[in-house]
Amino acid sequence: MGFVVTFWGTRGSIPSGPTPRLMGHLVEDFIQAMVAKKHLTPSEIKSFLGRRGKEFLIQGTDTTCVSIESNEVSFVIDAGSGLRRFGDYLLKRRPQQKIHHIFFTHFHWDHLIGLPFFAPMFREDHEIHLYAVQAELEYCIKTKFSKPFFPVPFTAIAKRVHFHRLEPRKPYSIGGFHVTPYQLDHPDPCWGYKVEFQGCAYAHCVDTEGTRVSREDLGEDLPLYQNVQLLYFDAQYTLPELVDKANWGHSAAQVGLDIAIREGIPFVLFGHHDPNSHWIRFQQFKKQVTQYLKWRFETFQANRIQLPKVKWRFAYDGLRINMLKLKENIGS
Repeated sequence: MGFVVTFWGTRGSIPSGPTPRLMGHLVEDFIQAMVAKKHLTPSEIKSFLGRRGKEFLIQGTDTTCVSIESNEVSFVIDAGSGLRRFGDYLLKRRPQQKIHHIFFTHFHWDHLIGLPFFAPMFREDHEIHLYAVQAELEYCIKTKFSKPFFPVPFTAIAKRVHFHRLEPRKPYSIGGFHVTPYQLDHPDPCWGYKVEFQGCAYAHCVDTEGTRVSREDLGEDLPLYQNVQLLYFDAQYTLPELVDKANWGHSAAQVGLDIAIREGIPFVLFGHHDPNSHWIRFQQFKKQVTQYLKWRFETFQANRIQLPKVKWRFAYDGLRINMLKLKENIGS
């Protein structure tokens, strides 16, 4: 397996899926395609639903949860609603794993909501290790497992749960991985993570507004973006929306691209999708980002500077990235 990053939840703020009206449009388009051709082969149906389904469902439905796996160990960053599906995956695909690790960026509800539904937490023979820079880690988790928020009290699981306080900007080693927290730009203290393994690095940078962009402003948090093959960056808003949503703690794709271009990051994924985003909005996003990259390329070309190659896409629930293969493809 090597070094695999899987996105179990890419929504921001609250779980949110397509409305019945949007799904109705998909059904209508399918019916029209059937009428136009009178007959569709199974492969054509699969192709149609796959293509159109991505347009409707690209952003996914679950909030932030990203797993990191090797053959020996797995852990997750944040316990959004996507954690429920990851827990089911563990019990089915990695039944031998009895020790689980969850790293928190911060404690807003969309990053905690999946924890009470993480099945391994309620298995007598499993251990749960929770990590955060913030001193409030233990208080927040115990509050989550208390009435009236949740019917199962923390005392019922206390013997299996262990808390770990991380030092800012100091690497923590786990199963051959080095996990280092760096501060992001968010109203409540929020810490992103740089995960390194066998010469590859993944940078987890949601939730962040990206108000510190220059190397000087980033200061001691600059290494989060350096020598990285994959950057996961907050792009909840469009660039014009940032004007009205200043200090909300979320960013736009163009901000992440500027950092990636300067630091030579070859691949960027954008996530923490707005609950109101749907396929039309994503098409608008794509157009804006494409135009921005074109403008940046033309600016570099005019100054006879070669623009570093940066690939990007929107993250979606279920996306898996093999980091070792990604690094190999970048080098070839």
